[in-house]
Amino acid sequence: MHATTGRERGVGRRRRGPRVRGNALLPLLLGLLGARNVRGAEAAPLRLGMIGLDTSHVIAFTELLNDQDRPDHVPGARIVAAFQGGSPDLEASAQRVEGYTNQLRERWGIAIVPTIAELCGMVDGILIESVDGRPHLDQARPVIAAGVPFFLDKPMAGSLADALEIARLAEAAGVPWFSASSLRFWDQVQRAADPAVVGKVLGCDAYSPCAIEPHHPDLFWYGIHGVEILYTVMGPGCRSVARVSTPDCDLVVGTWADGRIGTFRGMRSGAGGYGCTTFGAKAIVTASGHSYQGLVREIVHFFQTRTPPVPNAVTLEMLAFMEAADASKRAGGASVPLPAIDE
Repeated sequence: MHATTGRERGVGRRRRGPRVRGNALLPLLLGLLGARNVRGAEAAPLRLGMIGLDTSHVIAFTELLNDQDRPDHVPGARIVAAFQGGSPDLEASAQRVEGYTNQLRERWGIAIVPTIAELCGMVDGILIESVDGRPHLDQARPVIAAGVPFFLDKPMAGSLADALEIARLAEAAGVPWFSASSLRFWDQVQRAADPAVVGKVLGCDAYSPCAIEPHHPDLFWYGIHGVEILYTVMGPGCRSVARVSTPDCDLVVGTWADGRIGTFRGMRSGAGGYGCTTFGAKAIVTASGHSYQGLVREIVHFFQTRTPPVPNAVTLEMLAFMEAADASKRAGGASVPLPAIDE
């Protein structure tokens, strides 16, 4: 099928193709190029926004997404706008929010907008990055109301109750979300959880730094990284935890419904790091290290597909695990069942 721009010649004379005069050549060429692009070119990058510019993640994630010259560049999305946020009563936030805001604005040309509602109208997806988990529920409310899918950086919220409310609101509105530590998607951790490598997972000892921040349940602030490693390997199904806590260290022992045991060691002194030892039917495998690239790749894929890479129920169970660990500490190390989760 084709369109002609000149008059067709009469019967009995040689029929010529369409005659293109003057400026008509340009749209024709553009049309041909456009057709080729539809077949061969990738879709335009998604436009993403950030809420809360008080964590180093906002810089690290923006560099991975917006700097196409990086060898570890993650294609498919770009950060284009942000809402500053910040928590004046939290030193880790108050001391960094202006500096990170300026970096985004001056180096990357990110638009800094005055309200979350305005941000929602500019983007295809939102990363809630506030280092403080307490405002996450209030920050998520307008995002959910606008129907924009969102990623919640660690900690998902400042309490299990807030996390459950975020999940309830999002489910009621049909808005997809997910939350995860970058350690879940570190390739060595993935290998340590791979049945092809370890066989059936029989147990896991995970570890990470575990600094404590008084506004959050103990493990929410930094222990979440090691707990996420533990759940990456063990999967959900923990029924109870017992915690031993000293100024320098926490050791949380979880008992799964099928009798398996997994532990989390949270370190506050000595050498730090992230990793685990997996005890499998085929092999014992260790993992260590850290990278943001895997998480950022999963974030982009989530916004493209609107399918969380981690089931929401698993994320909520991890928060229940950490709150139960606090309850065990208050009970002098006694075993405590995980609180019920009703999404």
